[in-house]
Amino acid sequence: MESLMAQAAELQNKVANAQEKLAQTNVKGIAQNGACVVDMTGKYDVLKITIHPSVLPAGAEAVSNIVLAALKDAKQKADVLIDKVMGEATAGMPMPQ
Repeated sequence: MESLMAQAAELQNKVANAQEKLAQTNVKGIAQNGACVVDMTGKYDVLKITIHPSVLPAGAEAVSNIVLAALKDAKQKADVLIDKVMGEATAGMPMPQ
C-alpha cells in the first residue's frame, strides 16, 4: 500500500510539473497568412491578439471571422501540446477529462 501511495504522489508531482510547463509554453494561432495572430498558453490563456491593419477596412464581421479562425488554430495547437506534455508526464496513462 505504501508503494502505491508513493507512485500516486509521484504521478501527482509529474502532472503538476506538466501543468506548469503548459502554463509557460506559448502557441500561435495564425489566420489568413498572418493577418491575425493569437498568442495562447498551453492552458488556453490568450495572451495577445494581433490584427494587421489591412484587415480592418473589411468590416467588423470579417475581423470577427479572422480572429475566430486564429483562435481555433491556437486551440488546436494547444490541444496537441497538451496531449504531448501530459502523455509524457503520465507515461501514457489515460487522464480523466
